Order: sequence, then C-alpha cells, then structure tokens
Amino acid sequence: MTILPPDANLDELPRELARLRHKRGWSYDNLAERTGLSRRTLIEIEQGRTVGTLNTWHALSHAFDIPLDGLFSVLCEGHTPPGATQENPGTTP
Repeated sequence: MTILPPDANLDELPRELARLRHKRGWSYDNLAERTGLSRRTLIEIEQGRTVGTLNTWHALSHAFDIPLDGLFSVLCEGHTPPGATQENPGTTP
C-alpha cells in the first residue's frame, strides 16, 4: 500500500509573503531591492500566479531574516507537519 503525504497548502505561500511584506511596511519595490528579484515576480507570487523557485524563496528568507523552514511551514496549514508527533504537534520525536 502506498501512503502519500498530504497536499501542501500552496495557497498559504502568497498570503505569507503578503503578510510579511505588509508587516514591515515594504512596497514591492522595497522588497525587490532587498532580494534582487523583480517587482513583477513578487507581484505574481503574491497573486498566486506562480510559486517561485527555491532560489526565490531563499532570497525572500534572507530579506525577511526568517529561516526557509519558517517560510515554508505554512505549507502544512491544515495538517500535522512532518516530524511532529500526534501527541505533541509541533515537536519532533
């Protein structure tokens, strides 16, 4: 029997990007300057038209000073993240 992982909640990535950007009061232009990414790329990610590459999210994690796993943790919204136990969600065994 094949056990598949739960689907990633990809809708949360654009929301997280927008939340972090707004929290800091940064415009798309501000974030583009801090990441080296184009304004258009940032807009397309926030609007859910693209997910971006790992390099894109790496640049964003540095701009926001948040580890990559912190940015990607929103992918597990709605299910138990990998490594978390059922008895103690959010902890590793």
